Amino acid sequence: MKTYDLALLTKELAESGILFFDLKTLRDILNIKNEDSFFDVIKRLRRSGVIKKIERNKYLLKGKLEFNDFALANFIYSPSYVSFESALNFHGILSQFPLEISSATTKNTKKKSVEGRHFFYCQIKKSLFWGYVKKDSYLMAVPEKALIDQFYLYTKGLKSFGVDEYDLSLINKRVLKKYLIRIPEIKNKLLKICGFL
Repeated sequence: MKTYDLALLTKELAESGILFFDLKTLRDILNIKNEDSFFDVIKRLRRSGVIKKIERNKYLLKGKLEFNDFALANFIYSPSYVSFESALNFHGILSQFPLEISSATTKNTKKKSVEGRHFFYCQIKKSLFWGYVKKDSYLMAVPEKALIDQFYLYTKGLKSFGVDEYDLSLINKRVLKKYLIRIPEIKNKLLKICGFL
């Protein structure tokens, strides 16, 4: 079995610019074909504190404290996009800073913690998994969809909805109404509570 220079591998990882990776990405970066050698290198990188296992087959490059929490949220549980209070705060609609990053997912509802950061993933129907854009290296709900997501889960008793806490002047009413056509069961309720009727 070939041995690899840990310092050189660490440099390659750092220069890749990728802060979190799955096994395939890690193998591509390090260009190690032999499976035994690859898993030996992973063990050595973990023991030396270069990488940290987040969960099965997912790793974080240690020492890079300036990673984006939203990108990490998308990475550790996918498919998902940042929404609810987190997206409302990001877009300036909610001034209160949430204690955890909230995301919408089509998978089961889950809470996760990584590196002292807390993540909450709330399951939504596949038919509601839209209304997000890619920003840098993560998926984020557009303002109108974040408001819809928050209200939709409020109607299910899963989230709060304090309309007086929101700066609704930042919501594009035309876009909101267009989006709500796809969710008729909450359309009039949300428009009324926001004073858009």
